[in-house]
Amino acid sequence: MESLQCNKRDGGGIFFEETVAGCQKLGRLNLSISTIEDGKDYPSMAAVDDGTHDASVSPLQKSPWSCHVSNVFSSRDVAQNTNSFNNFSPNVLMGSLVREEGHIYSLAASGDLLYTGSESKNIRVWRNHKEFSGFKSHSGLVKTIVIAGEKIFTGHQDGKIRVWKISHKNPSVHKRVGTLPKFKDYLKKSMKPKNYVEVKNNRCAVWLKHWDAISCLSLNEDQTLLYSASWDRTFKVWRVLDSKCLESVRSHDDAVNSVAAGFDGLVFTGSADGTVKVWRREFPGKRTKHYFSQTLLKQDCAVTALALSPDATVVYCGSSDGLVHFWERENQFSRGGVLRGHRQAVLCLVAAGNLVISGSADMGISVWKRSGKEYFCSAILTGHSGPIKCLAIERDQESTSGEVRWILYSGSLDKAVKMWRISERAPPITQDQLRSDSKCIPSWQY
Repeated sequence: MESLQCNKRDGGGIFFEETVAGCQKLGRLNLSISTIEDGKDYPSMAAVDDGTHDASVSPLQKSPWSCHVSNVFSSRDVAQNTNSFNNFSPNVLMGSLVREEGHIYSLAASGDLLYTGSESKNIRVWRNHKEFSGFKSHSGLVKTIVIAGEKIFTGHQDGKIRVWKISHKNPSVHKRVGTLPKFKDYLKKSMKPKNYVEVKNNRCAVWLKHWDAISCLSLNEDQTLLYSASWDRTFKVWRVLDSKCLESVRSHDDAVNSVAAGFDGLVFTGSADGTVKVWRREFPGKRTKHYFSQTLLKQDCAVTALALSPDATVVYCGSSDGLVHFWERENQFSRGGVLRGHRQAVLCLVAAGNLVISGSADMGISVWKRSGKEYFCSAILTGHSGPIKCLAIERDQESTSGEVRWILYSGSLDKAVKMWRISERAPPITQDQLRSDSKCIPSWQY
């Protein structure tokens, strides 16, 4: 058994430090997250060759990935589910991508491409569930990935943001085109004492650069601004066009675990200090400035994940006590309620359509459907043997008429990515459908 332990430091209960790179900062919670080996003899980790992949274009030789696709759509199963559940496709596991390179920390899906980042410092690219390409970051495990048009941004444990572009000549080749902050910008700022801020233990650093791990990246609505959150207690604002840092905001009293750029110039941040804050973007003169607006949540448990509904009406927050809080935009973000679907910390959230999905350290994934102002749990997805660290979702292009289906990707500390097909028409699960060993019955309350 391989264990990740977050321990108190400085004796104050404010910080926790990781003994293994990549452990989630959980503020005042002393949490032990374990990767449970299930004892299974997995198939050989050979590269998947569909006859079209040119191995010479990938810097990652002898790929440790293997793809295991589940045969989930037998005619008998489809017929049974169609008759039983009023003509919708069941929530099913489509397959798994298993690797030997390390824990999966980040995912990003765009069209038929899936990007996966891990503690190996490599980024893998998948097309139609088959390995397509890969590129190396050389330093700093990959904690977060976002895609803005032709640019791919990756946030790393070493506090840097790296920028990549797909080659126009060969779509399987990704070239690094920059690092944030840019060296010339950093050098210029470092010349003036006024650009230094106190960071830790009486040390000073240039405000332009994150001095601790990047925890999350987010893009605003028109993808012109990139937001980076860090364990250094700040979030920074970058202009996508020229990679210039426009602002650095000291936002929390502990590590910032999540940032979500939302609607109408609002930005949401969640921290290990137990708070969720709202910031308002304004443009005084030619500058970009973010002002504190309000605090949505203040609790002892760390905030670990944030997500916004696609229709810009709901803000979701996952925390280390296993709960998902949410606020409704109307009436100045009035409290909507709490979703209870996990026994351990919620580590990631994603929202799509009328669904919100949470992944947890308890190795389960809860799928919730919003119907008006009410919620019901339509699935608890199990199959991972380690905590669920990241989620990504894309619309299923093969959805039948009248049905909305999604392809969900889940990355785990068990070193695997699983692919699920989920339907918005799935009915609520019943207590009889829960696992016999489950100690948590999904519920929601105002």
